[in-house]
Amino acid sequence: MNDQTSAHHEELLAVFDREMREGARPDGPGVRVERGDGFVRQVGTETDWNGVVWSPPDLDAARADAAIAAQVAHCTARGYGEFEWKLYSHDRPADLGARLLAAGFVPEEPETLLVAPVADQPTAVRLPEGVQLRTVRDEADVDLMARAHEQAFGTDGSRLRRQVLARLAEDPDDFVAVLAMAGDEPVSSARMELYTGTGFAGLWGGGTVEAWRGRGVYRALIAFRAGIAAERGYRYLQVDATEDSRPILQRLGFTALGTTTPYVYRPSS
Repeated sequence: MNDQTSAHHEELLAVFDREMREGARPDGPGVRVERGDGFVRQVGTETDWNGVVWSPPDLDAARADAAIAAQVAHCTARGYGEFEWKLYSHDRPADLGARLLAAGFVPEEPETLLVAPVADQPTAVRLPEGVQLRTVRDEADVDLMARAHEQAFGTDGSRLRRQVLARLAEDPDDFVAVLAMAGDEPVSSARMELYTGTGFAGLWGGGTVEAWRGRGVYRALIAFRAGIAAERGYRYLQVDATEDSRPILQRLGFTALGTTTPYVYRPSS
């Protein structure tokens, strides 16, 4: 990486931190963002995502342990069964992850933070024969979306179902959900969060059932959402990518800006 490229990455990462983390907005109905002591948290009900999204860049070793303890006390007092500290690889101090671990947080699989200019993404949707896309609009579509998610990822889709139903009912303008259907069977699904007041649209999901992988469905879902982001005037697409999707996204021109690791705290464990 040359100096010019490195400087561009640093500039883009600074924009992401400022708009998406320090300036975080609630990611759905019924949740709110709290700011205090330099930290930014999202809090809601037990079924919402609750956790720390931003920590001050000048957090040092002398203050880190007390800051972690304060966040634990704050969130535990709300009675959550779990909450998360979303740690990025450039967060400080450098050993923050080890300090979270020592405080009882459990790290989950890291993901790669990827960003791409919307203007650089193809928006022509090319699908394999027999597959069609449709926007998720009602409860029946959400059920199909949850089924595709469960088959693609091998995880329970009930939380996704609740979240998507709530967004469609209460906050549909800044949210897009899409299904890939082979006849009557859902073979893939994906979501996009349009973060009002920022230049970013976030791509989420995109899981494809095993029999349909490697046939362009995932890329078609990206192109479909990129087209909507372009129409709405967003500058960047952002993804927290697993190792399965990272190579595909990088081939499409997404730039890796670092990694993000969920550190989860469960008070009863």
